[in-house]
Amino acid sequence: MRRAIGARTYGGPEVLEEVELPDPVPGPGELLVRVHAAAVNPTDIYVRNGDRARAQARQSPPPYVPGMDVAGVLEAVGPGTETTLEVGDRVMAVVVPHGHHGAYSERLALPAGSVARAPRGSSHAEASTLPMNGLTARLALDLLALAPGQVLAVTGAAGALGGYLVQLARADGLTVVADASEQDEQLVRDLGAHVVVPRGDDVARRIRAEFPDGVDGLVDGSVQDALLFPAIRDGGGFATVRGSRTEPPRGITSHQVWIVEYAEEQALLDRLRQQAEDGVLTLRVARTLPAAEAAEAHRLLEKGGVRGRLVLEL
Repeated sequence: MRRAIGARTYGGPEVLEEVELPDPVPGPGELLVRVHAAAVNPTDIYVRNGDRARAQARQSPPPYVPGMDVAGVLEAVGPGTETTLEVGDRVMAVVVPHGHHGAYSERLALPAGSVARAPRGSSHAEASTLPMNGLTARLALDLLALAPGQVLAVTGAAGALGGYLVQLARADGLTVVADASEQDEQLVRDLGAHVVVPRGDDVARRIRAEFPDGVDGLVDGSVQDALLFPAIRDGGGFATVRGSRTEPPRGITSHQVWIVEYAEEQALLDRLRQQAEDGVLTLRVARTLPAAEAAEAHRLLEKGGVRGRLVLEL
Protein backbone atom coordinates (compact mmCIF):
# COMPACT_ATOMS: atom_id res chain seq x y z
CA MET A 1 0.00 0.00 0.00
CA ARG A 2 1.09 3.58 -0.63
CA ARG A 3 0.46 6.65 1.49
CA ALA A 4 -1.31 9.61 -0.12
CA ILE A 5 -3.08 12.81 0.90
CA GLY A 6 -6.66 13.07 -0.29
CA ALA A 7 -10.15 14.34 0.40
CA ARG A 8 -13.04 11.96 1.15
CA THR A 9 -15.47 14.85 1.10
CA TYR A 10 -15.37 18.38 -0.32
CA GLY A 11 -14.63 21.39 1.83
CA GLY A 12 -11.88 23.54 3.32
CA PRO A 13 -8.25 22.56 3.86
CA GLU A 14 -9.22 20.52 6.91
CA VAL A 15 -10.77 17.78 4.73
CA LEU A 16 -7.33 16.74 3.49
CA GLU A 17 -6.15 13.61 5.29
CA GLU A 18 -3.68 10.77 4.99
CA VAL A 19 -5.11 7.77 3.13
CA GLU A 20 -3.79 4.41 2.02
CA LEU A 21 -4.22 3.27 -1.57
CA PRO A 22 -3.10 0.21 -3.53
CA ASP A 23 0.39 0.46 -4.97
CA PRO A 24 0.31 1.39 -8.67
CA VAL A 25 1.78 -1.04 -11.19
CA PRO A 26 3.28 0.52 -14.34
CA GLY A 27 1.75 -0.80 -17.53
CA PRO A 28 3.00 -0.58 -21.12
CA GLY A 29 4.23 2.94 -21.84
CA GLU A 30 4.39 3.86 -18.14
CA LEU A 31 7.04 4.60 -15.54
CA LEU A 32 6.75 4.11 -11.77
CA VAL A 33 8.01 7.10 -9.79
CA ARG A 34 8.76 7.09 -6.08
CA VAL A 35 7.61 10.61 -5.21
CA HIS A 36 9.69 12.69 -2.81
CA ALA A 37 8.16 16.12 -3.46
CA ALA A 38 4.85 17.43 -4.81
CA ALA A 39 4.22 21.10 -5.59
CA VAL A 40 1.00 22.72 -4.35
CA ASN A 41 -0.84 24.64 -7.09
CA PRO A 42 -4.07 26.69 -7.21
CA THR A 43 -5.68 23.92 -9.29
CA ASP A 44 -5.26 21.56 -6.31
CA ILE A 45 -7.80 23.63 -4.40
CA TYR A 46 -10.49 22.84 -6.99
CA VAL A 47 -9.94 19.10 -6.48
CA ARG A 48 -10.46 19.60 -2.74
CA ASN A 49 -13.29 22.16 -2.55
CA GLY A 50 -15.78 20.64 -4.99
CA ASP A 51 -15.28 22.94 -7.97
CA ARG A 52 -14.42 19.83 -10.02
CA ALA A 53 -17.07 17.65 -8.38
CA ARG A 54 -19.02 16.97 -11.57
CA ALA A 55 -15.95 15.75 -13.44
CA GLN A 56 -14.65 13.78 -10.45
CA ALA A 57 -17.96 12.00 -9.99
CA ARG A 58 -17.39 10.36 -13.38
CA GLN A 59 -13.89 9.15 -12.47
CA SER A 60 -13.84 7.07 -9.30
CA PRO A 61 -15.09 7.13 -5.73
CA PRO A 62 -13.21 9.26 -3.17
CA PRO A 63 -10.67 9.90 -1.82
CA TYR A 64 -9.66 12.44 -4.42
CA VAL A 65 -5.90 13.08 -4.46
CA PRO A 66 -4.78 16.54 -5.65
CA GLY A 67 -1.51 17.55 -7.24
CA MET A 68 -0.04 18.11 -10.70
CA ASP A 69 3.75 18.16 -10.20
CA VAL A 70 6.14 15.64 -8.68
CA ALA A 71 9.84 14.97 -8.34
CA GLY A 72 11.46 11.80 -7.10
CA VAL A 73 13.26 8.68 -8.27
CA LEU A 74 12.40 6.33 -11.12
CA GLU A 75 11.56 3.00 -9.48
CA ALA A 76 10.39 0.78 -12.36
CA VAL A 77 9.77 0.75 -16.11
CA GLY A 78 6.57 -0.76 -17.47
CA PRO A 79 6.72 -3.60 -20.01
CA GLY A 80 7.59 -2.51 -23.53
CA THR A 81 8.11 1.11 -22.47
CA GLU A 82 10.61 3.06 -24.56
CA THR A 83 12.64 5.51 -22.48
CA THR A 84 16.20 6.72 -22.07
CA LEU A 85 15.63 6.95 -18.32
CA GLU A 86 16.96 4.26 -16.01
CA VAL A 87 15.81 2.94 -12.65
CA GLY A 88 17.40 5.10 -9.97
CA ASP A 89 17.40 8.31 -12.03
CA ARG A 90 16.19 11.49 -10.34
CA VAL A 91 13.13 12.62 -12.28
CA MET A 92 10.34 15.16 -12.39
CA ALA A 93 6.90 14.74 -13.93
CA VAL A 94 3.64 16.46 -14.71
CA VAL A 95 0.52 14.72 -13.38
CA VAL A 96 -3.01 15.02 -14.78
CA PRO A 97 -5.01 14.23 -11.64
CA HIS A 98 -8.13 12.08 -11.72
CA GLY A 99 -9.70 10.33 -8.77
CA HIS A 100 -7.03 8.57 -6.70
CA HIS A 101 -4.37 9.60 -9.21
CA GLY A 102 -2.79 12.86 -8.05
CA ALA A 103 0.65 14.11 -7.09
CA TYR A 104 0.21 13.96 -3.31
CA SER A 105 1.15 10.27 -3.31
CA GLU A 106 4.23 8.20 -2.46
CA ARG A 107 4.16 6.35 -5.79
CA LEU A 108 2.66 7.07 -9.19
CA ALA A 109 2.56 5.19 -12.48
CA LEU A 110 2.82 7.86 -15.17
CA PRO A 111 3.00 7.97 -18.97
CA ALA A 112 6.64 7.94 -20.04
CA GLY A 113 6.02 11.15 -21.97
CA SER A 114 5.18 12.97 -18.75
CA VAL A 115 8.52 12.19 -17.07
CA ALA A 116 11.95 13.77 -17.57
CA ARG A 117 15.23 13.94 -15.72
CA ALA A 118 15.29 16.46 -12.91
CA PRO A 119 17.57 19.47 -13.44
CA ARG A 120 21.12 18.70 -12.39
CA GLY A 121 21.92 20.16 -8.97
CA SER A 122 18.28 20.73 -8.01
CA SER A 123 16.62 19.36 -4.89
CA HIS A 124 13.48 17.25 -5.20
CA ALA A 125 11.48 20.24 -3.93
CA GLU A 126 12.97 22.58 -6.52
CA ALA A 127 12.46 20.13 -9.38
CA SER A 128 8.81 19.63 -8.44
CA THR A 129 8.05 23.31 -9.12
CA LEU A 130 8.88 23.09 -12.83
CA PRO A 131 6.76 20.54 -14.78
CA MET A 132 3.18 21.84 -14.73
CA ASN A 133 3.86 25.55 -14.50
CA GLY A 134 6.79 25.38 -16.90
CA LEU A 135 4.82 23.46 -19.52
CA THR A 136 1.79 25.74 -19.05
CA ALA A 137 3.98 28.78 -19.67
CA ARG A 138 5.53 27.11 -22.72
CA LEU A 139 2.11 26.23 -24.13
CA ALA A 140 0.78 29.77 -23.64
CA LEU A 141 3.76 31.21 -25.51
CA ASP A 142 3.48 28.64 -28.28
CA LEU A 143 -0.22 29.40 -28.77
CA LEU A 144 0.46 33.13 -29.04
CA ALA A 145 3.33 32.39 -31.48
CA LEU A 146 4.95 35.81 -31.20
CA ALA A 147 8.12 36.59 -33.12
CA PRO A 148 11.34 37.85 -31.53
CA GLY A 149 11.06 41.58 -30.89
CA GLN A 150 7.29 41.56 -30.43
CA VAL A 151 5.80 42.66 -27.11
CA LEU A 152 4.27 40.29 -24.57
CA ALA A 153 2.42 41.37 -21.44
CA VAL A 154 2.31 39.05 -18.43
CA THR A 155 -0.01 39.59 -15.47
CA GLY A 156 0.50 37.79 -12.20
CA ALA A 157 4.20 37.97 -13.03
CA ALA A 158 5.47 37.45 -9.48
CA GLY A 159 3.72 34.08 -9.16
CA ALA A 160 5.18 30.71 -10.11
CA LEU A 161 3.55 30.60 -13.56
CA GLY A 162 4.16 34.28 -14.19
CA GLY A 163 7.83 33.98 -13.34
CA TYR A 164 8.33 31.16 -15.85
CA LEU A 165 6.40 33.14 -18.47
CA VAL A 166 8.66 36.16 -18.04
CA GLN A 167 11.83 34.08 -18.20
CA LEU A 168 10.78 31.93 -21.15
CA ALA A 169 9.50 34.95 -23.10
CA ARG A 170 12.78 36.76 -22.50
CA ALA A 171 14.66 33.68 -23.72
CA ASP A 172 12.43 33.67 -26.84
CA GLY A 173 13.59 37.18 -27.65
CA LEU A 174 10.33 38.93 -26.77
CA THR A 175 10.01 42.33 -25.14
CA VAL A 176 8.25 41.69 -21.82
CA VAL A 177 6.03 44.06 -19.87
CA ALA A 178 4.80 42.66 -16.56
CA ASP A 179 2.78 43.77 -13.57
CA ALA A 180 3.87 43.73 -9.94
CA SER A 181 3.02 45.11 -6.55
CA GLU A 182 5.52 47.59 -5.11
CA GLN A 183 7.14 44.89 -2.96
CA ASP A 184 7.47 42.52 -5.95
CA GLU A 185 8.76 45.03 -8.51
CA GLN A 186 12.44 44.17 -8.05
CA LEU A 187 11.68 40.44 -8.16
CA VAL A 188 9.88 40.80 -11.50
CA ARG A 189 12.69 42.93 -12.90
CA ASP A 190 15.22 40.33 -11.77
CA LEU A 191 13.20 37.65 -13.55
CA GLY A 192 13.79 39.57 -16.77
CA ALA A 193 10.85 41.91 -17.43
CA HIS A 194 11.91 44.88 -19.55
CA VAL A 195 9.08 47.07 -18.22
CA VAL A 196 7.20 46.70 -14.93
CA VAL A 197 3.88 48.44 -14.24
CA PRO A 198 1.81 48.49 -11.03
CA ARG A 199 -0.75 45.69 -10.78
CA GLY A 200 -4.47 46.34 -10.27
CA ASP A 201 -7.78 46.68 -12.10
CA ASP A 202 -6.38 49.47 -14.30
CA VAL A 203 -3.25 47.55 -15.33
CA ALA A 204 -4.38 47.61 -18.98
CA ARG A 205 -4.28 51.42 -18.98
CA ARG A 206 -0.80 51.35 -17.47
CA ILE A 207 0.43 48.91 -20.12
CA ARG A 208 -1.04 51.12 -22.87
CA ALA A 209 0.77 54.10 -21.39
CA GLU A 210 4.06 52.25 -21.98
CA PHE A 211 3.02 50.77 -25.36
CA PRO A 212 0.49 53.17 -26.94
CA ASP A 213 -0.26 50.86 -29.88
CA GLY A 214 -1.01 47.95 -27.54
CA VAL A 215 0.96 44.78 -26.91
CA ASP A 216 1.11 41.96 -29.43
CA GLY A 217 0.08 39.31 -26.92
CA LEU A 218 -0.93 38.98 -23.27
CA VAL A 219 -1.01 36.05 -20.86
CA ASP A 220 -3.64 36.46 -18.15
CA GLY A 221 -1.87 35.00 -15.13
CA SER A 222 -3.90 37.19 -12.77
CA VAL A 223 -7.27 35.92 -14.08
CA GLN A 224 -8.60 39.42 -14.84
CA ASP A 225 -10.10 38.39 -18.18
CA ALA A 226 -11.92 41.23 -20.00
CA LEU A 227 -10.25 43.94 -17.92
CA LEU A 228 -7.05 43.18 -19.82
CA PHE A 229 -8.36 43.39 -23.40
CA PRO A 230 -7.68 47.16 -23.72
CA ALA A 231 -3.94 46.49 -23.34
CA ILE A 232 -3.84 44.38 -26.53
CA ARG A 233 -3.50 45.82 -30.03
CA ASP A 234 -6.14 45.14 -32.68
CA GLY A 235 -5.66 41.59 -33.94
CA GLY A 236 -3.35 40.63 -31.08
CA GLY A 237 -3.46 37.51 -28.93
CA PHE A 238 -4.84 36.75 -25.47
CA ALA A 239 -4.02 33.57 -23.55
CA THR A 240 -5.85 32.51 -20.40
CA VAL A 241 -5.11 29.64 -18.01
CA ARG A 242 -8.58 29.51 -16.43
CA GLY A 243 -10.85 29.86 -19.45
CA SER A 244 -12.08 33.23 -20.67
CA ARG A 245 -15.70 34.14 -20.00
CA THR A 246 -15.78 36.95 -22.58
CA GLU A 247 -15.26 37.12 -26.33
CA PRO A 248 -12.46 39.64 -26.94
CA PRO A 249 -13.08 42.64 -29.23
CA ARG A 250 -11.16 44.16 -32.16
CA GLY A 251 -10.09 40.92 -33.78
CA ILE A 252 -8.12 39.76 -30.74
CA THR A 253 -7.69 35.97 -30.73
CA SER A 254 -8.37 34.20 -27.43
CA HIS A 255 -6.37 31.06 -26.61
CA GLN A 256 -7.41 28.62 -23.89
CA VAL A 257 -4.34 27.11 -22.20
CA TRP A 258 -5.02 23.55 -21.05
CA ILE A 259 -1.99 21.66 -19.72
CA VAL A 260 -3.36 18.32 -20.95
CA GLU A 261 -2.23 19.38 -24.44
CA TYR A 262 1.41 19.27 -23.32
CA ALA A 263 1.17 16.72 -20.50
CA GLU A 264 3.05 14.07 -22.49
CA GLU A 265 5.41 16.33 -24.44
CA GLN A 266 8.55 14.83 -22.93
CA ALA A 267 10.90 16.69 -25.27
CA LEU A 268 9.49 20.03 -24.12
CA LEU A 269 9.76 19.01 -20.47
CA ASP A 270 13.35 17.98 -21.04
CA ARG A 271 14.02 21.33 -22.72
CA LEU A 272 12.74 23.05 -19.58
CA ARG A 273 15.17 20.90 -17.58
CA GLN A 274 18.02 22.11 -19.76
CA GLN A 275 16.93 25.72 -19.41
CA ALA A 276 16.87 25.35 -15.63
CA GLU A 277 20.38 23.90 -15.71
CA ASP A 278 21.51 26.77 -17.94
CA GLY A 279 20.12 29.38 -15.55
CA VAL A 280 17.39 30.54 -17.94
CA LEU A 281 14.71 29.39 -15.48
CA THR A 282 14.70 29.97 -11.73
CA LEU A 283 13.23 27.20 -9.56
CA ARG A 284 11.54 29.02 -6.67
CA VAL A 285 10.46 27.15 -3.55
CA ALA A 286 8.50 29.33 -1.14
CA ARG A 287 8.44 26.73 1.64
CA THR A 288 8.52 22.96 2.13
CA LEU A 289 6.12 21.16 4.46
CA PRO A 290 5.66 17.50 5.38
CA ALA A 291 2.84 15.86 3.43
CA ALA A 292 0.91 15.49 6.70
CA GLU A 293 0.67 19.30 6.75
CA ALA A 294 -1.04 19.54 3.35
CA ALA A 295 -3.99 21.36 4.95
CA GLU A 296 -1.65 24.09 6.17
CA ALA A 297 -0.10 24.36 2.70
CA HIS A 298 -3.59 24.91 1.24
CA ARG A 299 -4.36 27.54 3.89
CA LEU A 300 -1.17 29.41 3.04
CA LEU A 301 -1.89 29.24 -0.69
CA GLU A 302 -5.46 30.50 -0.29
CA LYS A 303 -4.26 33.34 1.94
CA GLY A 304 -2.29 34.65 -1.05
CA GLY A 305 1.05 36.37 -1.40
CA VAL A 306 3.05 33.17 -1.92
CA ARG A 307 6.06 33.78 -4.14
CA GLY A 308 7.34 30.57 -5.70
CA ARG A 309 5.75 27.26 -4.82
CA LEU A 310 4.77 25.57 -1.61
CA VAL A 311 6.01 21.98 -1.74
CA LEU A 312 4.95 18.85 0.15
CA GLU A 313 7.65 16.35 1.03
CA LEU A 314 6.63 12.67 1.02
